[in-house]
Amino acid sequence: MKKQLFAAAALIAFASSGMAQDKHIKVTPDALIWKDNPAFPKGVQLAALVGDQTKAGDTVVLRIKFPANFQMPPHTHPYSEVVTIISGTIGTSQGEKFEKKGELLKPGALWVYPAKHAHYAWTGNEEAVLQVQFTGPGGIDYVNPADDPRKK
Repeated sequence: MKKQLFAAAALIAFASSGMAQDKHIKVTPDALIWKDNPAFPKGVQLAALVGDQTKAGDTVVLRIKFPANFQMPPHTHPYSEVVTIISGTIGTSQGEKFEKKGELLKPGALWVYPAKHAHYAWTGNEEAVLQVQFTGPGGIDYVNPADDPRKK
């Protein structure tokens, strides 16, 4: 547990140092522009808060909105991610096979998955919003290619 907390703290400190910008940025919830993303299943929406996902080395902060009773299939990312629940409840676990293992986490909960680490998520009876922070470039690869909405 201490190793996980240390790793999370180190990632947050590293990512925060990369957030130094040439200009002040302030984002309010009512200014968010939610968009569908073809790399995510139908019903999932993203809002970009900071950074450019296509640029290597750019610190990126996204909000991701999952619908109620939703299952995000097992997938990996080319980056390590720091995820915080903003609203709703969500479960998350790791592995290449979807299994609801563990409890639904509440707003304020945080987790970190390393790069190229298979994981998945599910929501309860309400919509959930996550904040995800990583260093670009972004990307998502589904464990089962049939789950990839870009290939349908």
